[in-house]
Amino acid sequence: MAKAIPEVILSCGNDILAMPVIGMGTAYPAADPETDKAAVLEAIKAGYRHFDTAFVYGSEKYLGQAISDAVRLGLIKSRSEMFITTKLFASFAEKDLVVPALNMSLRNLQLEYVDMYIIHWPFKFGGEVKSTPVAKEMVLPLDLKSVWGGMEECKRLGLARGIGVSNFTCNMLQDLLSIAKIPPVLNQLEMSPAWQTKKLNDFCKAKGIHVTAYSPLGGANSRVGDDRVLCSNILEDIAKAKGKTTAQVSLRWVYEQGVSMVTKSNNKERMKQNVDIFDWSLTDEELEKISHFPQRKAVTFASIVGPHDLIVDIDAQL
Repeated sequence: MAKAIPEVILSCGNDILAMPVIGMGTAYPAADPETDKAAVLEAIKAGYRHFDTAFVYGSEKYLGQAISDAVRLGLIKSRSEMFITTKLFASFAEKDLVVPALNMSLRNLQLEYVDMYIIHWPFKFGGEVKSTPVAKEMVLPLDLKSVWGGMEECKRLGLARGIGVSNFTCNMLQDLLSIAKIPPVLNQLEMSPAWQTKKLNDFCKAKGIHVTAYSPLGGANSRVGDDRVLCSNILEDIAKAKGKTTAQVSLRWVYEQGVSMVTKSNNKERMKQNVDIFDWSLTDEELEKISHFPQRKAVTFASIVGPHDLIVDIDAQL
């Protein structure tokens, strides 16, 4: 029987959202969409109901097809059982482009609305970008009032039940809160034992902004991360003592920080292991050991976009 995944209750405007605390990520899709669609269906069988995508991932279409197939196959009764997050790409981070961008994503997903729509990157591109790195003159600061006005319009139109941000610094969040009519409900950040981002997490909690962690295993088995988390002696010792895997120890640590998370695996057994973290806990001694984990960020914007001044400054604050 599939494990039940706990939910966190989020409030956005007049909507109360129940978001599963573990979502399945869809970044870096395989060359064959059928492989990824099959992985989504396996995840649904394993109990996942929260799926995280983005326009730039190129995974919206197969995710939408998988949701349709899941209903047809009887794995879920209706789309309403799912919690779907997608993201606004940096080329569309202008007020007049936000609603059309979400409508494009909805067509890809074959959905009438998403449960969460978030600003993907904390800067914008001054035009269409098809590859990275990009020229310095193409990377511009966000006009927060403009782009957030577009996000609020998505909410008012019923295209998104909740709106939020990703990779926003404390200063950016403070600026956004000062002008937002509808405050951001969450901030999606890199977080793992190898990048604990305590200051930013504490700031978000103080402001009533929920944090969702991406790369909770340090980006292992992805194009950007490494195995520092999965091969950590600290986590291996804890895992051995508890009869768990190092991945489970890492995910449990993230959960105990009071945040939700997005994981990814196409392996059926690891999908099940990744949600088997709720009926046990870490001791104070184990948490203390993890607090001394050497810190290094897995994902930097400079490595993706280029080491431009604006980008380097943002990386330094995340």
